Amino acid sequence: MTTDTTQSERIQKALSRAGVGSRRQIEKWIAEQRITVNGVLAELGQRISPKDDVKLDGRQVKVLPEQAGLRRVLMYNKPEGVVCSRHDPEGRPTVFDRLPPLKGERWIAIGRLDINTSGLLLFATDGELANRLMHPSHQVEREYAVRVMGEVTQETTTQLFNGVELEDGFARFTDIVDSGGEGINHWFHVVIMEGRNREVRRLWESQGLQVSRLKRVRYGSVIMPSNLRLGRWESLDQQAVDKLADAVGLSPKPVAPLNPKQQEQGKRLQRKRLKPEGRPNTNKKDTKPKAKHKTAHKR
Repeated sequence: MTTDTTQSERIQKALSRAGVGSRRQIEKWIAEQRITVNGVLAELGQRISPKDDVKLDGRQVKVLPEQAGLRRVLMYNKPEGVVCSRHDPEGRPTVFDRLPPLKGERWIAIGRLDINTSGLLLFATDGELANRLMHPSHQVEREYAVRVMGEVTQETTTQLFNGVELEDGFARFTDIVDSGGEGINHWFHVVIMEGRNREVRRLWESQGLQVSRLKRVRYGSVIMPSNLRLGRWESLDQQAVDKLADAVGLSPKPVAPLNPKQQEQGKRLQRKRLKPEGRPNTNKKDTKPKAKHKTAHKR
């Protein structure tokens, strides 16, 4: 086994940074003998470099150079009808179709939104940052604007704030704000601290209510600006990225700006016409999309 020690780093750190999984997940996979390096079973703490042949379950994993410790983070306004997977077997548009291309790195989605949910998605090149922002142990807030069909009583919001038992465990909103409206156009802003599949929808459904529109408006300290159009992205500046990193216990790193070629290619991809599946008229502005700070229920 040969490893270039001048560019090497511990396998858990290298694969986590590449977005393969969290360090804890990678340690588990090594213990389960699912990772090999140059044809030999990997060991905890082993050092690897971009020249090594690393495989997970027999599939090659690209080990990327550390890029001098630089970070990039984008925010993207996801339309309905677009999926969050990197490749879709059904040929539907994906969120990665419109992101600026990278060389020697890749965009890692920080969480997911289901096909019928729109709004804020964050993407990073730092796998450790992405994994920490997603992990429930770091208690990162996700705020949603939600339009609910049905009568929402004080008892309903109290129950959702106190928590209910879903099929995959206990869940609750840590914040619920009544944003107004009448009949089928009644909006709320809610906050959850984890990203389980369809969690916001399932919480409302547990009370016999139907969500007719769902949009994420905030992730941690990042609030989606009202001028960021559907299907468009925007780079976060140094201050915004450092604030995200600090919230999950990571040290600051320089933010790498996109070069002129990447910016031009990214702008060209953003100009592609959106053809999402599902609801039409996704370019309409929501009546209550902005992040809220006034609190109805909060601990």
